[in-house]
Amino acid sequence: MHPTIDLNADLGEGFGTSRLSEDEALLDLVSSANVACGFHAGDATTMRNTVRAAASRGVAVGAHPSYPDIPGFGRRELGLSPGEIHFHVAYQLRAFRDICLAQNAKFSYVKVHGALYNRAAKDSSAAAAITQAIRDVDPSLVLLGLAGSEMAGAALHSRLTFAAEAFVDRAYRPDGSLVPRQESGAVIHDVRTAVKRAVTLVKSSTIVANDGTTLGVAAQSLCVHGDNPDALPLLRELRATLEDSGVRIAPFVA
Repeated sequence: MHPTIDLNADLGEGFGTSRLSEDEALLDLVSSANVACGFHAGDATTMRNTVRAAASRGVAVGAHPSYPDIPGFGRRELGLSPGEIHFHVAYQLRAFRDICLAQNAKFSYVKVHGALYNRAAKDSSAAAAITQAIRDVDPSLVLLGLAGSEMAGAALHSRLTFAAEAFVDRAYRPDGSLVPRQESGAVIHDVRTAVKRAVTLVKSSTIVANDGTTLGVAAQSLCVHGDNPDALPLLRELRATLEDSGVRIAPFVA
């Protein structure tokens, strides 16, 4: 039996139609789309256009909520309380749900963005606030998050379905966390290196950390960041290589 993997990308991170053509090219290659909900990037028009383009291609649609941080692209740690996190995430999910309803598109999952994602990976109270916000909006939604993180435990406690992801274009620390973006080598730009890591991960559920340690990572989805300037050639090469290796590309959600 051939293995199956999902390919996801963070999309809708422009404003108006500023990134539409780039996103449509990526949507031809991914199987799941994490759509920005307006708090780090995107707006109502962008959400609508991205959801419509994804749905027309049979790409699974997910919300990509963040801290309220447009100036910092959601990558600054704002230190919000769990109550504030719950409020901001639920607000974004409700807005995104309305967009999906208007486009007759299925809203399937949630993947948190940037600094909030990194915080929830290790902060159980932040992870719990996110999972409670999801339950309050729609408990059938799947939470997509870092394999082995606090988000997985919070989802289990909240009786939500959790799907684990790994990152094709990000370096890992020995503890399984991502190397912070401000550190050298945090983002992997070389396409061949990234593709080789991804194929190894799919075939053997392992990835090499920045100190040479081999980590066990069981992932249902692989992420390529849509704002990575190498995202398009990386996804093209990754998808072709995986398919040539007998790997089936399909959404992790039904």
